[in-house]
Amino acid sequence: MSPPVGRKVGRPRAQERPASGLEPREEVLAAAAELFTTHGYTATSTRAVAERAGLRQASLYHYFDGKQAILAALLEGTVRPSLEVARELVACSGAAAEARLWALCHSDVKLLCRGPHNLGALYLLPEVQTEHFAVFHQVRAELKAAYGELLVGTERGAALGPQERALRTDLLLGLTESVILIRRADPARDPAALAVATADAALRIAGVPERSLAPLRREGQQLLAAQR
Repeated sequence: MSPPVGRKVGRPRAQERPASGLEPREEVLAAAAELFTTHGYTATSTRAVAERAGLRQASLYHYFDGKQAILAALLEGTVRPSLEVARELVACSGAAAEARLWALCHSDVKLLCRGPHNLGALYLLPEVQTEHFAVFHQVRAELKAAYGELLVGTERGAALGPQERALRTDLLLGLTESVILIRRADPARDPAALAVATADAALRIAGVPERSLAPLRREGQQLLAAQR
């Protein structure tokens, strides 16, 4: 028998959820983000994720081959957009490297604070160190390299030796990702204020004097505004 006119044909849902406008794959990611960050990754089954997404468990495997693949997609989603911003800022040679570094840090913090769930906390899972998450680590390494490239372009960074440059690059990425722990301790912290404070601190790591922060901050904000 043909389905009634107007009814969508597709994989059946295990239960109805309020209309979110999300595609089924995105529903799975949203459900997993909630469950992994509230109940824990180990304690969450694919069945629980499927039920929360309103799908049958068999339908979930149409989009992901398991729980690790879901986690990998969530983690990659926390770094890929920042890498795209980083590439644009590195290529924007007409602006001061310090302002571009400020803009990258600010954008990265806003991404890590985006959404209701603190996905960055999943970085700390021991499972993330396995080969199943090689793509996430590769993308994160490329993002770190962009931080380092912008650091080298700054007035003080150009004079740093290789070891000091590597250390400060580690500090820059570590500073940005420290908002994960801040957000976990204080979920109500204003992301906008946190992004500005973190980006200012990044320039201090790069050796920018306090008197130069305000104009570089303004230039960084203009760079971000131009990207929207």
